[in-house]
Amino acid sequence: MSRPVTLFTGQWADLKLEDLCKKARDFGFDGLELACWGDHFEVDKALSDDGYCQRKRDLLEKYDLQVFAISNHLVGQAVLDKIDARHKSILPAYVWGDGQPEGVNHRAAEEMKNTARAARKLGVSVVNGFTGSSIWHLTYDFPPTPKSMIDDGFQLLADRWNPILDVFQECGVKFALEVHPTEIAFDIYTAERSLQVLDRREEFGFNFDPSHLIWQGVDPVEFIRSFPDRIYHAHMKDAKVTLNGKSGILSSHLSFGDPRRGWDFRSVGRGGVQFEDIIRALNHIKYEGPLSIEWEDSGMDREHGAREACQYVKNVDFKPSGRAFDAAFSD
Repeated sequence: MSRPVTLFTGQWADLKLEDLCKKARDFGFDGLELACWGDHFEVDKALSDDGYCQRKRDLLEKYDLQVFAISNHLVGQAVLDKIDARHKSILPAYVWGDGQPEGVNHRAAEEMKNTARAARKLGVSVVNGFTGSSIWHLTYDFPPTPKSMIDDGFQLLADRWNPILDVFQECGVKFALEVHPTEIAFDIYTAERSLQVLDRREEFGFNFDPSHLIWQGVDPVEFIRSFPDRIYHAHMKDAKVTLNGKSGILSSHLSFGDPRRGWDFRSVGRGGVQFEDIIRALNHIKYEGPLSIEWEDSGMDREHGAREACQYVKNVDFKPSGRAFDAAFSD
C-alpha cells in the first residue's frame, strides 16, 4: 500500500474546514494536515471543549479523510524570534497580547505546550512547526559576528524549547521542525547543531520539506540520509531557481510570485526537486508516514495545482522492493 497523500491546510485557512474537506476529497487526497489557524484546528478550543476534537474527527470521517499531524508554524515562530510588528499578523490575539516582546515569547512557548496537549486529545502523534531564531539576522556574518553570539542563539533554543519538549514527552507527541530559512535550523549543519544542543532528545525531529533546501543549494536527499531516524513527517513541495543574471538568490526584497526573483516556489512536479530520488531515500529509511502536499505557487490557480499535485505524488510514490532483482537467477 502506498503512503497516504495529505494536504496541508495552512494556505487554505481562508476556507471553512468543511468546505476544504469537500474540495480535498474531490481532489483525491487521503487526508489533511490541519493547521492551527483559521477554523481548521484551534488549540484553545481543543483544550476547553471536550467535544471539539471528536467533532473534527467526525467531520474528516464524513469525507473519508484521515489526519496524521497538526501544524503550528506561526506560533512556534514567535518562541525564539526577536518580536516586532510583523508577528502581530500571524499570531492569535491572545498570544500577541500587548505585543511586548518578552511576553509574546512566553505566551508562544505556553501555546506550543498546549499544542502538544491538543494533539494528544485529537489522537495524533506529530506536531509540525517552526522554532523561530534569535540569530537569523546574523547569517551573513557582517559586521563580523563573535562566535559567542551564535553559541548564545543555540543555547536559547535549549533554554526555551526544552520545557516545551518536556510537555511533548509527557503527551507522547513529537515536534517536527520544518527546516527553513529564518529558523534556528535551516540546512544540514544547523539541523545537526540543533539536535546536539537539545541532547538529541527523541521528541525533537524534522518535518522534511525539500523546497526550502533546494534553492539554498542543499541536496534534499542528503538531508534525509543525514537524519534517517529524525524524519517524523514529510512535505511534498517544490521550488525553482530562476537566476537570470540580474537577481540573486537572496530574492532582492521582491515578493513571492514576482518574476524578477532569483527563486520561487512551484507546484509539485513543476520545479527543481527530484521527487523520485526523495521517494527512494524515504523508502531506504523506512519512512511510512504521510506525504503531505504544501501547495504554494503564486503563478497557478490553487485548485488546479492541488488536484494536479495530488495525482503527481500518488504517481511518483512506490513501495521498496521486497526482493533482490537477481534472486530469480539462482535455482
